[in-house]
Amino acid sequence: MEDILNRAMPILKPLWAAGAQAYLVGGCVRDTLLGRPVHDLDVATSALPQQVKEIFAECRVVDTGIKYGTVTLVCAAGAVEITTFRREGTYSDHRRPDGVSFTSSLEEDLKRRDFTINAMALGAEGLVDFFDGQGDLRAGLLRCVGDADARLREDALRVLRGLRFAATLDMELEEATARAIERNAPMLAGIAQERITVELMRILCGDAAGRVLVDFPGVMEILIPELGPSIGFDQKTPYHCYDVYTHCVKVIEHVPPKLALRLAALLHDVAKPATFQQDQTGVGHFPGHALAGAEMVETILPRLRLDKQTQRDVPLLIAHHSMIRTLQVQEVPKLLAQLGPELFFDLVDLGYGDSRAKPEPEVSLEKHWERLRQTAKLALNRGICLDVKDLAVDGGDVMAAGFSGVEVGMVLRTLLNLVLEGDMENQRKLLLRQIARMRGQMPQPEGRQR
Repeated sequence: MEDILNRAMPILKPLWAAGAQAYLVGGCVRDTLLGRPVHDLDVATSALPQQVKEIFAECRVVDTGIKYGTVTLVCAAGAVEITTFRREGTYSDHRRPDGVSFTSSLEEDLKRRDFTINAMALGAEGLVDFFDGQGDLRAGLLRCVGDADARLREDALRVLRGLRFAATLDMELEEATARAIERNAPMLAGIAQERITVELMRILCGDAAGRVLVDFPGVMEILIPELGPSIGFDQKTPYHCYDVYTHCVKVIEHVPPKLALRLAALLHDVAKPATFQQDQTGVGHFPGHALAGAEMVETILPRLRLDKQTQRDVPLLIAHHSMIRTLQVQEVPKLLAQLGPELFFDLVDLGYGDSRAKPEPEVSLEKHWERLRQTAKLALNRGICLDVKDLAVDGGDVMAAGFSGVEVGMVLRTLLNLVLEGDMENQRKLLLRQIARMRGQMPQPEGRQR
């Protein structure tokens, strides 16, 4: 605790010297108690915003939220938000208070905060903890301050913040808080999509994402309605003991915390309910669900305001997730070139996670996944062709043989496929000979014969 206090002294001391109360609050206190890295400092004080500006007159102070009593001090410790102790009025939009009134009471300020673990303060007298946030941290319990419904209705985004803290800090939600989250989740409809997506991505990449998503399928359906049909959907197959949604969440638990990969895990079987068929014995089948799922996801991701790279990668992973389990080693170079190295290894990780999220994990496939990884690494180490630019010949060589226009690109792509499929080595002499053969095999329009 002393380390973070010492780091904050250049901000706290001037406030104390001016006769104001001042404390570190919120996430920096919580993370210090958890032994986690502290990136940002937040200070709460009895000083009014104008007084804060006067105290730090020689520094740069920005009015980032002056209406709510917040200014940002730019100093050696970084950008530090300093907020006056306050009470809050009603929240008509379930996002920000309609108005605030300043107070000299630290307790009044802390009791308006979302969760007990974020309602602690650290000052000259040590830790101030009116709501037993430290006890909840020790117990691994996430609990709202005061009445859970009231806290969540003040700011609907707290519904997702609660799930995010549970997922990233691996905490259990206290019963009353958990039920309040379920009741108040529909209010998320009034929150900007960009804010929702930031919280959703943090949830998905949390260490305890699987447990949180299994416990709150109704919230996920509000965020991604296309998941609704998969919740509780019986796959009617001996290869699965979970419903579609739970299986997808179990896959998340077995893949690395990379955004595109975990999104693909969550959505890889999203089209199963729509493609479901039963044979004469009652066993379920899902013909074409991978490609159908990729198409569905192409409409979901833009709505989530995700970046273009993620919008490209996730459908590709989903489209290929079924075939990777039967991919032969000789097919690895071609798929490497098609997807690129990073996405190829993500696809193998997705296949591995899919095979682990079964009633009896498919240990028979363990060697398969390792063989694919090693084959790809070996190919990359040997300088495999991944693009026409990696060929030992170029467009100039093709044109010198008499090709022109779109023919040049077609020839280069044909050569690349021959190399990737192992039918030809990437040697200049061999490729030039193949170009000549291709030229001889092409019909010659009148006037171009030689």
